[in-house]
Amino acid sequence: MKIGNLPKHVAIILDGNGRWAKRLHLPRSAGHYQGGLNLAKIAEHANNRGIEELTVYAFSTENWKRPQDEVEYLMTKPIEVVNKNKARICQANIRIRFKGRKDRLSKEILELMASLEEETKDFTGMIINVCIDYGSYDELITAMKQIEVIDEAHLEQHLMVNRPVDLLIRTGGEQRLSNFLLWQLAYAELYFTKRYWPAFKIKHFDKALKAYSKRQRRFGGL
Repeated sequence: MKIGNLPKHVAIILDGNGRWAKRLHLPRSAGHYQGGLNLAKIAEHANNRGIEELTVYAFSTENWKRPQDEVEYLMTKPIEVVNKNKARICQANIRIRFKGRKDRLSKEILELMASLEEETKDFTGMIINVCIDYGSYDELITAMKQIEVIDEAHLEQHLMVNRPVDLLIRTGGEQRLSNFLLWQLAYAELYFTKRYWPAFKIKHFDKALKAYSKRQRRFGGL
């Protein structure tokens, strides 16, 4: 499928893993695992499409409120899946970056994250930002504490994700931003689908890109 006018930066809220698993009478962890595998496929396809940056919401600052066993699974599996697909990611020349708080993560997770970032830091393909223990309120407050002059340019320099988002995709049927990239999404095009993330295939990603290509972005102008 040929698609013109592609977004440079796509963000995805990976929603619906647990509900997908429940529908199939599987444990919620199975949904998160399948969602991780799906992320590797979509990331590779986005890179092949020429997307320059992909930012995904894997674990929010509010997700700590979930049951402890699910929290532990969510804090480890996304990174483990990325690590298992490391060869595939390296072959695709994708640069991996992790965004979010680091003070509440285990030493083992932090070391694995640092290792993956170091191994891919010189790659020239798409950048994938995996947001773990991330919340936009936390990001903005942290950034504002680091700057003396509060204006757009200085603030953006201290954000975890610096580049404005062109297209936001949210799976799972909900139509809200859930404290994700609030500054970066100021002029993004929004695309919501009822399809759960583990069932969100390459063709559905292309459908979102096609919908984006037909929109006219005026940024407040005419």
